[in-house]
Amino acid sequence: MKNTVYKKGWLFLLATLLLLVLAACSGDSATPEETDTEPGTTTTDEGAGGISGELEIQYFVGGYGDTWWKTVIEDFKKAYPDVEVIEHSGPNINTEMNTRWISNDPPDVVYIDGNGSNETQMISDGQLMDISEWAKGITLEDGTPLIDSFISPVEELDGGKIYSLPLVFDTWGVWYDGNWFEEQGWEAPSDFDSWLASMKQIKEESGIAPFNTTGQYPQYFQRGVLYPAFAAAGGEELLNNLSNGVVEAWESDEALEVMKKVEEIVDAGLVDTGFAAYSHTQSQMNFLLHKNAYIPVGFWLPNEMINDTPEGFEYSFVPTPMNDAGKPMALIPDIRPVAIAQEADNPEAAKAFLEFIFTEKYAQKFAESTGAIMNLKNVDLSSNNNVPAFLKGINEMINNPGAIQIYERSTPTDTNEQEINVEMTNEIKLQIVEILMGRIDAEEFVERLTNKAKELRGV
Repeated sequence: MKNTVYKKGWLFLLATLLLLVLAACSGDSATPEETDTEPGTTTTDEGAGGISGELEIQYFVGGYGDTWWKTVIEDFKKAYPDVEVIEHSGPNINTEMNTRWISNDPPDVVYIDGNGSNETQMISDGQLMDISEWAKGITLEDGTPLIDSFISPVEELDGGKIYSLPLVFDTWGVWYDGNWFEEQGWEAPSDFDSWLASMKQIKEESGIAPFNTTGQYPQYFQRGVLYPAFAAAGGEELLNNLSNGVVEAWESDEALEVMKKVEEIVDAGLVDTGFAAYSHTQSQMNFLLHKNAYIPVGFWLPNEMINDTPEGFEYSFVPTPMNDAGKPMALIPDIRPVAIAQEADNPEAAKAFLEFIFTEKYAQKFAESTGAIMNLKNVDLSSNNNVPAFLKGINEMINNPGAIQIYERSTPTDTNEQEINVEMTNEIKLQIVEILMGRIDAEEFVERLTNKAKELRGV
């Protein structure tokens, strides 16, 4: 009797376990055929916001370093655990990834900066995605549309199409050592007359050539001195017409007046006579060693030279003072954009990443780690102890409309106009070296560029 009871109890237990197993298998779970996906495909039913799969990001590493990128990518992976981020980065990354772009197998996200990258060319070649509709729907934490929150506005081409978002607000200006100037009793300039007087005083009192630039890369002088000078003299119209080879612009009084100012600096013996042989790093090193007092560079200077900066050196910046007395100083934004490839394998993850980085939090971190400014309005850096003093001053200046005048350079959309722009840019760089070496004067500089414009325009 006892064995019979045990046997019945054992059978009941087995039956119960069997029912539980059958119940577990008879739910709404999908079959293996329903869940399998092909290798390499992206699913959208997992992860934060349904985002998963591989996300390839290409970013150039130059004067800004890569600390910020490493930070945001790690944070993004935590927020989107089902996304596998693959980084392609380095100082030569644009060249290294060129074959991927040519073969229509690009990364999903690209930061357009550094040698070998050209946004205009990428748009012309159909390599960047039209993100207009999506971009116009993004809002910041406070509900403000992202499209209305840029210091330098997003560029709309081909009837309002958006191919990139302006990530980095950089600009070129003149740098000096604030501590050295204070010790010597030298005043920072605010216009061309005070700048010329300052350089003459420095030369007389210290015996150095106060101004230096790199002759190997004449675009430093072009962007750091000539562009703001042209803008201050004739606004955006003159600035863009000169770059685009409009003959009448080069024949204008304003163009000659600007070059007369350059000639005056040269004739006064204020330019370092060795500039033509200097690389950008050599000219910057000479500046740090007080062999010179002024140098035109972008915001990346302190970060790029951080390991060579002497103790007590205080990086100080002023928009290039080529403006006339009583007129505002000019700033020309030098924007570094970020975009999504037209042939992106994971566009949804790419969009999630771009939306993720445009926040107050990462704007603060960008200023901390790069010494430059993210292209977002009303980011208050004043209370951030990790941001250098010079950048706080620049940020305040940029967000104060009365302090300076910001002028935008436009990108030609017509292929022929783009080619003319490139040819004019190259010719300007050639003639910069000539005038700074004293081989030609202002009239000849303008004449050579006028003739180049006529040649390109078939006049």
